[in-house]
Amino acid sequence: MINCLIIDDEPFACELLEGYVAQLPGLHLVASCAHVFEALEVLQQQRVDLLLSDINMPQVNGLEFLRSLPNPPYVIFVTASPHHALEGFELDALDYVVKPVSFPRFLKAVNKAVSLLGSKPAPAPTPTPAPQFLFVKEGNSLQRVLFEEIYYIEGLRDYIRIVLRNRFVVTYLRMSRIEDQLPASQFIRIQKSYIVRLDAIKAISGNEVELYDSTDRLPIGKQYKELLLAQFGLG
Repeated sequence: MINCLIIDDEPFACELLEGYVAQLPGLHLVASCAHVFEALEVLQQQRVDLLLSDINMPQVNGLEFLRSLPNPPYVIFVTASPHHALEGFELDALDYVVKPVSFPRFLKAVNKAVSLLGSKPAPAPTPTPAPQFLFVKEGNSLQRVLFEEIYYIEGLRDYIRIVLRNRFVVTYLRMSRIEDQLPASQFIRIQKSYIVRLDAIKAISGNEVELYDSTDRLPIGKQYKELLLAQFGLG
């Protein structure tokens, strides 16, 4: 089953693609979004194999959104403008479909994804360095956050506060989701509501962590302390 995500600010275009997806038993529609910020939340919470995206959208267009994703799914651009085709293919889009979209043309584009995501083993990809950043939504913008600038992350119910060197970012995201996006070799959870970058830890004092260049002292949960000490060979 191929999980699909639609992004288009035109309701009629979304409805048309939703109908096409529903006709193909191998496709499952995860969500249909009117803007990229909504789509980003879906990508952070669910597995998406295929993105069906418009290009000309307010605030952030489809091309900019694709560039912002460190590990994007396969993408088929579905747009009214033929002028961005070259740029779309330079971003490794599977296909570039110009509206109005007929079902046979849609099927031809989707079959490219089916052939890549099917049961036949694909050639091993060339290893690429893991991205050292992530994008989070803050207000109406996508903020690029470098791992090396993170001091710690604090959970605030359904929100998190990412404390950086000179600022902080608050975004609608659960701790479990942000933890999955952080490299385990660089970050550790020290309490239900706190994740810390290992290199930012200056000292462990009793049941608290002290940080470099910060007066903040973070609590260590009982069930997390043994793992934290083991990270520094103190277990």
